[in-house]
Amino acid sequence: MIKTTELVRELVYQIRLGEDTGYEFKALVIEGGKVKSPQRDSVADEVAAFANGSGGILVLGVNDKTRAVEGIAQEHLDTVEQWMTNLAQAIKPPVLIETRLVEIPDLQGNIKPVVWVKIPKSLFVHLSPSGYYYRAGSTKREMSPELLARMFQQRSMVRFIRFDEQVVPNATLDAIDPAMKTRFLRGDLPERLQLKKLYLAAENEEQEPRLTVTGVLLLTVRPADFLSSAYVQCVAYGGTERNAEFQLDAQDCDGPVDSQIQQAFNFVKRNMKIEAVKRPGRIDIPQFDLGAVYEAIVNAVAHRDYSMYGSRIRLHMFSDRLELSTPGGLPNSLTVDSMDANSITRNETLVNLLSRYFPADPASNRQNMIERRGEGVPTILTASERLSTRRPLYEQTDNTELKLTLYAASRDRNGLLMQFDE
Repeated sequence: MIKTTELVRELVYQIRLGEDTGYEFKALVIEGGKVKSPQRDSVADEVAAFANGSGGILVLGVNDKTRAVEGIAQEHLDTVEQWMTNLAQAIKPPVLIETRLVEIPDLQGNIKPVVWVKIPKSLFVHLSPSGYYYRAGSTKREMSPELLARMFQQRSMVRFIRFDEQVVPNATLDAIDPAMKTRFLRGDLPERLQLKKLYLAAENEEQEPRLTVTGVLLLTVRPADFLSSAYVQCVAYGGTERNAEFQLDAQDCDGPVDSQIQQAFNFVKRNMKIEAVKRPGRIDIPQFDLGAVYEAIVNAVAHRDYSMYGSRIRLHMFSDRLELSTPGGLPNSLTVDSMDANSITRNETLVNLLSRYFPADPASNRQNMIERRGEGVPTILTASERLSTRRPLYEQTDNTELKLTLYAASRDRNGLLMQFDE
């Protein structure tokens, strides 16, 4: 973290030298409470170019041609910050930025406020209004088809090869929740070394410590602050349709992924119907098999494709079924038809830590949150089909989403549960 005095000193020095690969200056013209100049799309291109490259700093309130510190009027600072936030969100996918208000002297020694914007190197390739750009020297340049293909290969293919061990550019070790890291620390080894050995942290290209994707998912209070949509959306409907008028309950399950799993599981238990039959004594019949539900949620959280920006896990309950949609197609050569016979892991590091350090919910009748024997899908299929008499349905959509449908408990004409195992 740069202290304010150090930041001011660095800014004054850099302004004197001018723009380079890591710095861009922009003077602002504000009229009627709105930013008139520079054009929003042009600045968005600059931001995306930094994110597509090695990251950089944008300073608003400094003339890029004369290097004069023009500053921003105090009453316009909030407007400028909001303008920056909005344009960063308009980039596809949105770019995470950090903004700070800093006061620096002009040539006459007068203190002027400027907006300092930090754009970290991104895990993704960003499309700005005018196209795909990267930073070259002190200017932005449009990517050639060859460079763009190479960029996508470098930043997108890692989703199939240890994406969960990639460093998250803006996730410093300060983001670690103290209570969460104690779950992994053992013995007398230095803390940072232990985190590195477990692939929870690593060094970026500048040899600065950063959390990995797995580290963000297991050690931060809200992973979605670093990995967009890294949460489980749960909705319960009163009927068979996805209609807001029939919505009974809703919850976004965030927090570290083990907490997401437990929250989503509790959501199902809270909204699941329990009916009773007499055979001849009372028998409680759950709407869904909780063991199958728990296994399905664990699989969704552990095996989803976290490199897919803006795609969240969706758990939707209906009167006749439960639908669980997971971002990402099946990894490698796995197919819907071979899921019950083969086990292939997308997030090997995440799965390994969940299987070693986290106990399972008592409803799952096992010791660890994840078992590594490949019995998860068979358990889901068998237990759910025994209760509903319908085999759960796995569907894959354009290699971007895997959808599982669990059917509700079934009754025969005598009012008794079909194939209920006493």
